[in-house]
Amino acid sequence: MSNNLLTVAYIAASILFILSLGGLSNPETARRGNLYGIAGMVVALGATALSDQVQGYGVLIAAMAPAIWIGGLLATRAAMTSMPQLVGLLNGFGGLAAVLVGYASFLHPDPALQGVDFTIHKVEVFAGVFIGAITFIGSLIACGKLQGVVSSKAILLPARHVLNIGMLAAVLGLGYYYMSVGETVALLPLGIMTAIASILGITLVIAIGGADMPVVISILNSYSGWGAAAAGFMLNNDLLIITGALVGSSGLILSYIMCQAMNRSFANVLLGGFGNTNYQGTTVEGEATPISVDETVELLNDANSVIIVPGYGMAVAQAQHAVAQITQLLRDRGKQVRFGIHPVAGRLPGHMNVLLAEANVPYDVVLEMDEINDDFPKTDVVLVIGANDTVNPSALEDPQSPMAGMPVLEVWKAQNAIVLKRSLSAGYAGVANPLFYKQNTSMLFGDARSNVTAILAQLSQRETSAAQPAAAVAAK
Repeated sequence: MSNNLLTVAYIAASILFILSLGGLSNPETARRGNLYGIAGMVVALGATALSDQVQGYGVLIAAMAPAIWIGGLLATRAAMTSMPQLVGLLNGFGGLAAVLVGYASFLHPDPALQGVDFTIHKVEVFAGVFIGAITFIGSLIACGKLQGVVSSKAILLPARHVLNIGMLAAVLGLGYYYMSVGETVALLPLGIMTAIASILGITLVIAIGGADMPVVISILNSYSGWGAAAAGFMLNNDLLIITGALVGSSGLILSYIMCQAMNRSFANVLLGGFGNTNYQGTTVEGEATPISVDETVELLNDANSVIIVPGYGMAVAQAQHAVAQITQLLRDRGKQVRFGIHPVAGRLPGHMNVLLAEANVPYDVVLEMDEINDDFPKTDVVLVIGANDTVNPSALEDPQSPMAGMPVLEVWKAQNAIVLKRSLSAGYAGVANPLFYKQNTSMLFGDARSNVTAILAQLSQRETSAAQPAAAVAAK
């Protein structure tokens, strides 16, 4: 393939990637955006494979074939509840690729690079390996927290800030030494820097509590993009630079939006410590009010407006399909049913939206927190299914709470709030929830899927019972 044709293919792939990002910004166009991304990657891989720079097709096929098989196997077998871990792992692989490309570029530099160009290349290698190592190890720790292999609580090492600053200073010193010595000696500071960056990836992420994992995954996604861009500079590949910049910048923007949704700053998240607290909230007066499935169905039957607030508990219980059927039944009876989605609900940005789309819930009834929060006072019944931290009133009512100032879904302002949860335990952030003890809140204890299925069965039974007399009258 000629260089001109390769350039045209790369431009086409870049346009497809931009269209992909645009499509993924809206649930209604997300499927199309995904297809644009797939098409762009096919064009990019095909054009690169057919370029004059690639000759060892046997090695290329031997590397790609198992990668395609493993990737397809992981993606098809991963449950929706494991998507955050899978995305985090893929971010890590992007970082690892940047590290490997960096070492390959260092060991086998382009002979045409001389003078200033070679100096710039060395900087690109050092920066790319540094970003990639932090991304890879940090992603593994984040996946471990999400999977439960590593404690979800913030693990605060003694003098961790001094330790991190010391490691950064060491990296800068190694970078100066690396740039000053010849190629045979430069491998040593590069290797030491890689080890320090890996330790830094551990200390940075392990100090961040589980409640911040959605933001951490988004930030690591951004890091993987910048690592890919660095690899593009090393390989002199314009497409890799463009796609890496797109991923890096979009990841930063998403992280910023999520930090705003939690009333947090980047520095506050990255410095860690949130969730590592023995705080139990202000003194709770009274007791939680339990409710049965029968009583829940009665309230739903009498309600004119219903808002459903899903959380990670719904994902774990895989209750989204039964919830979608309940939504359809209630809407068929002329009731207004909508969903309220918090930006950090679940363990991944858009996690709840994907679950509901999988269950064929109409996009137009799935609303973001800012769109629906003012409607809770006018709502008859709110069903909170597996959510906890995102509906915690202490964020607004208790200035001493670690969650103080975080925007939440104000479900307690509805006429009736029903929380489907196994127990009264604190959420992923480790902060007790006063919502459970509000006068207008009832607790439907037990497995979310079992309770939602029971609600659906009773609603369906009453639908059938109501239809039978009508059919009998029509027959007469």
